Amino acid sequence: MSEKDNENDYSLPEEPPEEQSPFPIWIISYADMVTLLFAFFVMMFAISSTQQESFKKMLESVKSALGVHKVPEQGTPDIPLPTEIPSEQTEFSDQIYKKARMELEKIAGQVQEIIALNQLEGKVRIVADEGGITIMISDLVLFPIGEAKMVKQGKEIMKKVYKILSQFRYPAMIIGHTDNTPISNEKFESNWELSAARACEVVRFLISMGMNPKLLAAIGYGEFQPVTSNSTGEGRSQNRRVEIKYQRQKVAETIAR
Repeated sequence: MSEKDNENDYSLPEEPPEEQSPFPIWIISYADMVTLLFAFFVMMFAISSTQQESFKKMLESVKSALGVHKVPEQGTPDIPLPTEIPSEQTEFSDQIYKKARMELEKIAGQVQEIIALNQLEGKVRIVADEGGITIMISDLVLFPIGEAKMVKQGKEIMKKVYKILSQFRYPAMIIGHTDNTPISNEKFESNWELSAARACEVVRFLISMGMNPKLLAAIGYGEFQPVTSNSTGEGRSQNRRVEIKYQRQKVAETIAR
């Protein structure tokens, strides 16, 4: 072949070698797996946050009733005192009453966790006021109608309540209430006897679990302290209850000793 032919011989340029990826091929699958895991945990957090928000709302309500003006984000930091302390409570310092309030908040918060975890809304609830806190338990989960022996479900609930109450050394009143339906049988001549017997049943159970009997008192109010009208079945159901009451004054007295 002549030199002239060589000059006219055009050939395609060689293709440059493919650029190698700096990452191994398996990193793509790994990244997909990490993304899926992240999405899963975000979903789980979103589901759990619903109960947390409900719990925070309840706790804020309790603190407001006890005279707290600010809800802490985490832990139990110092909380502003009420603007006024009832005149009958001036025998103790402000610091004592603040500690008493914080202890009541602990009890209320832990009981609310039991309510949420065991789906007991409407059957167990907490009421707070300047005098302290009251745990209200419907007789529907504790006793058969007209009876004063706790059912199995009631005992299971009271075991969980006991685990909370046993952490504290404060006096508690166990109070029985009924509706206004008259009762008269071989066991109970009136609602007075029935309500007192139910309170005593709860006291005996707490003592059998290990609670100090010196911290407990059993009281029966019969039908005479209803929380709502007895004119409807729903109202009568709400009035049939057992209360566990912690008084802020009594808590303060214990702390001051």
